[in-house]
Amino acid sequence: MSLTHSFLKTARTIHLYLGVFTAPMLLFFAITGGLQSFSLHETTRGSSYTPPAWLASAAQFHKKQTTVMPVRRRQPPEVVAAGGRPDAVATGPSQTNIPAPAADREAGRTGVQAKSNLRPMKAFFALVALSLFISVLSGVYMAWRYSRKPRLFGTILLAGFAVPLLLMLF
Repeated sequence: MSLTHSFLKTARTIHLYLGVFTAPMLLFFAITGGLQSFSLHETTRGSSYTPPAWLASAAQFHKKQTTVMPVRRRQPPEVVAAGGRPDAVATGPSQTNIPAPAADREAGRTGVQAKSNLRPMKAFFALVALSLFISVLSGVYMAWRYSRKPRLFGTILLAGFAVPLLLMLF
């Protein structure tokens, strides 16, 4: 067997087993990332929507690798009165009439413009998350279906589920 053939065989085997081991977490990240695209994991100001606890925990685990939810402190009444801008409270009412520099005004305009086009980007990210989910699932199926060592495959896949669950205990 040539050196190139031997290297490719080894690389294919490593790719197979690393893919099988990481597949459960890739599926998890695809699902939670897709749901986070639509902000289903958080409450927005002025909304009565409360996310399900499992979704908020899954999003927290996706973002911070912990299921402990941070306690949100209520904003002081002055900040709420200033429209949720703590910097407006610090500057006081005397400085609110000072015109903003041109660069700040441009940044504000682009911020407003970017917010109006969020739906297509969110739909695209949801499509990417769905594509990743389907791709990983089909890859796991093909790896299982064409595996010459089904017990080793099953053991590694089970380890891909078990290791993150065990690490959550620490």
